[in-house]
Amino acid sequence: MKENFVQFIEDSIRNNWDISAFSDYKGASYKYSDVAHRIARIHIAFEKGGVKRGDKIALLGKNSAHWTIVYLATISYGAVIVPVLPDFKPNDVHHIVNHSDSVVLFVADNILETLSEKEMKNLHGIFSVNDFSLLSDKGNGGLKEVMAGIDKLFEEKYPGGLTAENFSLEEVPNSDLAVISYTSGTTGFSKGVMLPHNSIVSNVVFAHNNMPLQPGDAIVSFLPLAHSYGCAFEFLFPFTLGCHITFLTKTPSPQIILGAFKEIRPRLVLAVPLIIEKIYKKQLLPALEKPVMKVLLKIPGVNKLIYKKIRNKLVDVFGGNFHEVVIGGAALNKDVELFFTKIGFPFTIGYGMTECGPLISYAGWKETKLGSAGKVVDGMEVKIDSADPYNEVGEIMVRGENVMMGYYKNEEATKAVLVEDGWLRTGDLGIIDSENFIFIMGRSKSMLLGPSGQNIYPEEIEAKLNNMNYILESVVIESKITGKLIGLVYPDYETAKADGVDEVQLEAIMENHRKNLNKDIPVYMNLSKVRIYPEEFEKTPKKSIKRFLYMEEE
Repeated sequence: MKENFVQFIEDSIRNNWDISAFSDYKGASYKYSDVAHRIARIHIAFEKGGVKRGDKIALLGKNSAHWTIVYLATISYGAVIVPVLPDFKPNDVHHIVNHSDSVVLFVADNILETLSEKEMKNLHGIFSVNDFSLLSDKGNGGLKEVMAGIDKLFEEKYPGGLTAENFSLEEVPNSDLAVISYTSGTTGFSKGVMLPHNSIVSNVVFAHNNMPLQPGDAIVSFLPLAHSYGCAFEFLFPFTLGCHITFLTKTPSPQIILGAFKEIRPRLVLAVPLIIEKIYKKQLLPALEKPVMKVLLKIPGVNKLIYKKIRNKLVDVFGGNFHEVVIGGAALNKDVELFFTKIGFPFTIGYGMTECGPLISYAGWKETKLGSAGKVVDGMEVKIDSADPYNEVGEIMVRGENVMMGYYKNEEATKAVLVEDGWLRTGDLGIIDSENFIFIMGRSKSMLLGPSGQNIYPEEIEAKLNNMNYILESVVIESKITGKLIGLVYPDYETAKADGVDEVQLEAIMENHRKNLNKDIPVYMNLSKVRIYPEEFEKTPKKSIKRFLYMEEE
């Protein structure tokens, strides 16, 4: 890419100096000039405190203006940001901080209380996300000394004050590593996706050219910023344009999200299918299924008026001021997609993955095709691993500007997905058409989507379940009714019988296992129930459980 992301940051700050950049919902607000001042101070702290270009900086906290400032300050310094989901348990955080070789940790105060500094041996210092203060100097006292004199150091660097004219950032090449994004926290499952600056700027440039936003436009950010989807399109892209981004700093329930939409009236809305489907099921479907409504919808002319009224109501739900709703992260229910298309609701479905930072395909709502996940984006190529890519389903493979450098310190996993000539195996199954629209037909990997867009890998939960007493094997599925996770377990009946454990006691033991397991994993991965499966799960010749056979169990 000829464009440079750090240059985008500098230009946006200088061009939008006096307008609002970030707000915490019902909290503090920051102009682009305020962001510049905080970036400058962090850069001074890094430089004087011995942080070098290429050093890893871990970032742990819920969505907030301060979180994004740390992110911008880190990658514009030439260091590497390691965003960590706040839902991860302490052991998972320790593992990521250590595996990534992070030398500094920025962490929310309430989360730090749950962590052990002794378990994170490589850290030189720990800073608060809440107020940027130094919480722990684990080096030789250098950071403590720097932070004590930070005001003086700032004045020395900017004797007449920091202005739009003298604010500048050093160049960071597109080839440099920008982000290590961990797809999971659990040892053995965690893979640190290495995204260069080139991947980030490629995603942002595509958004500039294809997503309708202007400086000053309002955005609501509620998807996890530690994930590439929310980070790229609710934060980085709007920031480089000069938008005003409001962060929902608490765990966003649909009620909180829709309340914020109504108040802030965002110009672009990103969503995961779960939220869209809940609105459809709770606010639209009950009215549509009434006998009178079913009759009216069969009357030509009348049905058009009803659909228009429903569309207007739905537009109001999202604030009434948006260009389109972009849905991503997982497949959208087909009935919902058909109904939204029928009423002319401005939505589109995109497709991506962390390994592409995240975008693979997208098309605006007026250009997209029903059932597709958009058209492969600029700077990327797609091919289907089948004899007839237009008709025969095969694995979707991509290459181009967005693709990662590999998995950090994991050559084996990298070789498994990055194959000949730079092609990335996505693990998803689909076909394409003559215009390079992608139609996803299934998943060859088992990832599920959490309530706020978190990646859930059932194998992680199953590995823990399978280590518990009286469990031989398990499959974690998502209930089609509630959307909650359920553990199907095949018990070790032989051992249970030998120990004198009857079926009633076995049920109680499994429920106790569920409660103990839930204490040990993030809330979004919690099992709503464990159900005993009476026979061994069916397997492939390679002895992998045929997971797809059990997806419809609930």
